[in-house]
Amino acid sequence: MYRFFKRAFDIFVSFTGLVILSWLLLITAIAIKIESKGPIIFKQDRLGKGGKVFKIYKFRSMCVGAEHTGSGVYSGKGDARVTKIGKIIRATSIDELPQLLNILKGDMSLIGPRPPLTYHPWPVEEYTEEQFRMFNVRPGVTGWAQINGRKDVEWNKRIELNCWYTENISFLLDFKIFFISIFKVFTNADNENTKETAVKPTATATPAECTAKKEVAAQER
Repeated sequence: MYRFFKRAFDIFVSFTGLVILSWLLLITAIAIKIESKGPIIFKQDRLGKGGKVFKIYKFRSMCVGAEHTGSGVYSGKGDARVTKIGKIIRATSIDELPQLLNILKGDMSLIGPRPPLTYHPWPVEEYTEEQFRMFNVRPGVTGWAQINGRKDVEWNKRIELNCWYTENISFLLDFKIFFISIFKVFTNADNENTKETAVKPTATATPAECTAKKEVAAQER
């Protein structure tokens, strides 16, 4: 029952947010376009519910092609790839606002595990059966791992926190995550990558096992 309510709430919040924040979205888009060449929206493949790949939307905060140069997927303090506007929208999390469209499309939820890259910390087929539980729900704009360290938590721990969330999802938990996330955004807490430690799981799933996991997850939708 709650999962139905959660989806209805996601649609309401994302649609309302897009309308109310339309002026901010427009100003941000214009600022990005004026400062540097390239697309306003940065699209990137991420792993969603059931391990399915989807395109996540963000305001572009780095120079074009930055993901394949410098320190790769990580952006630390003083990263030259981040634009001037990018520094502002990252510090305020404005760069995440286009994900309201992902929520409307059904790719994401307001609250849930943050969707990992398709190749980082490791490919989907290399998640253990235990770790794959984080894909039992739609990924979120913010989640349990984000209020328990955010970018300062190494990946194995993040996945552990994400899996705990999927097993304990509730209205009260989402309520708590939502308001603590707002506090962290306003204080810019834990919003800088300090490490990229990611120890691969010891048990590697075979392609057949991965397919079976996806089929089970799909049946639970």
